[in-house]
Amino acid sequence: MPRRRSHLEQENCRSCTSFSDYAKTARARKAHEDSSGEVAPSGSLRTDCPLDKEELGRSAWGLLHTIAAKYPDKPTRSEQRDMSAFFHLFSKFYPCDYCAEDFQRHIQVDPPPTSCYEELSQWLCRAHNKVNVKLGKPEFDCSKVDERWRDGWKDGSCDY
Repeated sequence: MPRRRSHLEQENCRSCTSFSDYAKTARARKAHEDSSGEVAPSGSLRTDCPLDKEELGRSAWGLLHTIAAKYPDKPTRSEQRDMSAFFHLFSKFYPCDYCAEDFQRHIQVDPPPTSCYEELSQWLCRAHNKVNVKLGKPEFDCSKVDERWRDGWKDGSCDY
């Protein structure tokens, strides 16, 4: 079982907080540490920092949807067991503790169906939409999962 971070560690963890909350904390820390009273120049935030909660979430959903999009139409029993194990392990090791625990609860109530690509992709879309609702984001039309994550948009905008 992964080590759970203390409350203080979670407050200072980029993958546990939004960028704006983390930036506020970082600015306050910097102001406290800067005994000269000088303010850091604007635009000094780097682009190669650890992912914040939103970046991590977008990347994770992209990875999960892409994995589901490549899942076989007729997986072997071994592939089905492996995919089920993958989702369970992913939920245990996800860096945002709150998100990980929420996903673990979701998997317990509604385990990932691994009998075919379509069922897995639709399950994942519904799971993603539950999170979108919690975050006040619009729901994705799950009938467009193949276009978004496997085949590309019908208008050809993803073609090279």
